[in-house]
Amino acid sequence: MNRATIQAFFDPKTWTVSYVVADAATKQAAVIDPVLDYDFKSGHTGTQSADAVLAYLQANRMSVQWILETHAHADHLSGARYIQDKIGGKIAIGERIREVQATFKQLFNLERAFLPDGSQFDHLFKDGEVFKIGEVEATALLVPGHTPADLAYLVEDAVFVGDTLFMPDVGTARADFPGGDAHTLYRSTRRLLDLPAETRVFVCHDYPPKGRDIQWETTVAKQRASNVHVRDGIGEAEFVAMRTARDATLEMPMLILPAIQVNVRAGQLPAADDNGIAYLRIPLNALSKRTQ
Repeated sequence: MNRATIQAFFDPKTWTVSYVVADAATKQAAVIDPVLDYDFKSGHTGTQSADAVLAYLQANRMSVQWILETHAHADHLSGARYIQDKIGGKIAIGERIREVQATFKQLFNLERAFLPDGSQFDHLFKDGEVFKIGEVEATALLVPGHTPADLAYLVEDAVFVGDTLFMPDVGTARADFPGGDAHTLYRSTRRLLDLPAETRVFVCHDYPPKGRDIQWETTVAKQRASNVHVRDGIGEAEFVAMRTARDATLEMPMLILPAIQVNVRAGQLPAADDNGIAYLRIPLNALSKRTQ
């Protein structure tokens, strides 16, 4: 029998699913991919999404041991630092976040004090590293391709796959961000699909086709049978051709510029200027014109 409990939180503004995974016996918990609200028009941040997670933790008398990021998200700002400031926990991500930080330090020309060494996070997971949530064993699995640093977290019979896989009728993540690679993404999806067929798969986003409600849980067996991009029988060459053609038509995420600057800092906003206001940087004419 499973010792861990799983509670999902859906943020409708960013189509993001955050999770609380807890050891039912010890009440030790991990928060996966929390969201910090951000209004693009006004530049205001908010905490409604993260506060829902906190309310659940407090109502169930859970203590936070880990705040786990699957990667440096481009579609929402991380609520990791806010959660940590309110209730504690170690913020963790994959060790290859250093590569992502180096890329975006250059793009945004970030301050000299920002070091692309992962030190903004409390822990950097290595591929295959085993850790515990209370007394529940978990494993960090490197699944690059969407970005170089993507991780999945395997907890008992559940795997939290971040953006690497979506629901079967949606497919897979894009691979055209800096450091992304469709060949690598295919191999990462197969690593996940080689898990036992009954493994429960929890996705980080859902963009449902018309007529279907939001969903975030499926299984390896269902993914292998019907994922529109990587079901059994689709080889690497076919996937790469599809993914490359599809990515060429996709717009950049609305929040990529503010999100990345915050997320490579483990959810910390940039330091305030001498007027007490924090600022984000917008690189002009530096990214693709495929903008929303």
